[in-house]
Amino acid sequence: MEVKDELFSYRKLVAYQHARKFVSEIYQLLNSFPKQETYALCDQLRRAAISIPSNIAEAMGRTSLKEQIHFIEIAFGSLYEVMCQIELAKDLNYINDTQFTRTEESVNNIAKLLSGLRTKRMNMLNNGERMKG
Repeated sequence: MEVKDELFSYRKLVAYQHARKFVSEIYQLLNSFPKQETYALCDQLRRAAISIPSNIAEAMGRTSLKEQIHFIEIAFGSLYEVMCQIELAKDLNYINDTQFTRTEESVNNIAKLLSGLRTKRMNMLNNGERMKG
């Protein structure tokens, strides 16, 4: 069965593309964590990272601007959760300064993209615009 591309328009969003790539970065980073963290910090980091692109996709599946904004904000929350956990990993010496800085740069980039996405939706909502389609 052929799937029309507009059904999955979230794939075109730069925020989604970066968040999706970020999941892979987090998974690679977790390879350096000690085994005892497999079901603790590692698991929590994986879930939080996966939540970011998942909530962006879910937002774009909603027809209400308020709902879209809500799911974008959930993605933001997950992004902040990842940053907190990365700081803890740094404190515990599971990652080095270079890994921390690289991850923090990715988080900042995704935060800016999510902010732009949210602002656009909020402006549409404030201007009384309706979703197309």
